Amino acid sequence: MISYDPLWKLLIDKKMNKLDLCKEVGISTATLAKMGKDEYVALKVLEKICCSLQCHIEDVISITY
Repeated sequence: MISYDPLWKLLIDKKMNKLDLCKEVGISTATLAKMGKDEYVALKVLEKICCSLQCHIEDVISITY
């Protein structure tokens, strides 16, 4: 199972909210809603987030067993 908890913590550290993320990265609120439910999103979306926030993929998602 994937979790976007690392991303939410990163946003707090960067003093950003989820809508700030949408605007900066250029993702839809529908994609954000999927992430809020820990659902899968395209790898391209994760790449855009990493590039915009200048972070690594493990700063955005974690995998739990």
